[in-house]
Amino acid sequence: MLLAGCVNESASYTIDSNDHALTVVVTQNYFWSKQAGLRVIASRLPDCQRQFDLGKTPLADLNVELFSTGDDTFLLRAGDAMWQLETRTCSQLPEPSDNVQAQPIGVFHMDAKKKLVFEPAEGSVAATR
Repeated sequence: MLLAGCVNESASYTIDSNDHALTVVVTQNYFWSKQAGLRVIASRLPDCQRQFDLGKTPLADLNVELFSTGDDTFLLRAGDAMWQLETRTCSQLPEPSDNVQAQPIGVFHMDAKKKLVFEPAEGSVAATR
């Protein structure tokens, strides 16, 4: 019964097919914790699938922004933290430089029912699918 208030949610952004996606996973181990674990799974099947632990993030007002930096390379941002992944080999890249060109794709956030959802950015490729 104590686990009833914990968060264990995931949402995906499908890139060009169900076999090519980024999935964000948010887990809260204890219902009283104000922090949640943040992971992302990069997959481009059958070539690769890998999970990356991105650390802890505040659960209140959780927003993980997703950007494309070109050539199957993506940038995720939560607050001041940024991570760059590429899905050709499912690898984490070094943090991008300050002048990286990135196009917004959307945002992962908790909805009113405490479910993690992906919401496409207006005018993005994701919004037209």
